[in-house]
Amino acid sequence: MTLPANAAQPRSASRPTPWKPVLLRAAVGLVFGLVTAFWSNPSGEGLAWAMGLYLLATAGAVWMFRTLPVFVPVVIALGGIGALVTRSDAGVALSAVVALLVLGASELTRGVRKRDDVARDWLISGVVSVGTAVALPFFISMGAHALLGVAGGGAIICGVLWILSGLTLRHEAKTSSGPSAPGSSAEAVN
Repeated sequence: MTLPANAAQPRSASRPTPWKPVLLRAAVGLVFGLVTAFWSNPSGEGLAWAMGLYLLATAGAVWMFRTLPVFVPVVIALGGIGALVTRSDAGVALSAVVALLVLGASELTRGVRKRDDVARDWLISGVVSVGTAVALPFFISMGAHALLGVAGGGAIICGVLWILSGLTLRHEAKTSSGPSAPGSSAEAVN
């Protein structure tokens, strides 16, 4: 059965709002950042597990967002697997560098090319991701704690950015979903 052309369709069918994957990405970054901030003496194996799981979770969140090319979450996931497999400070750092460079470059490209609701957020997150990737190799000799500190700092910055963006998108989706219900306070004021 087909609906008439003027039949009202739910907002999610016409234009999905990406606030859920944005908030998921924010949560991943904030959880990783908080873990790194309060972990006083991580081992090399702890570094590998934390970085690997962070990159895998980030790949999942980017995949759910469905705005970046498919190869981006694949490369990030491979970086996470690489971090879990290598388990050396240099190997984990190299895996994270590749994953974050691809993510950051893709976000920068998306922010420049597409002028949508989150274009500025893409640009900022891209700069932070590329900056984190560029900084990581300089901290390899300082050990797991330093590497987690640098990666966690970038994750916290991106997490705060994406949580503000996600909450804004959620609010805009709620306010633009349609007219207020009869008898609501908005109707009473008018």
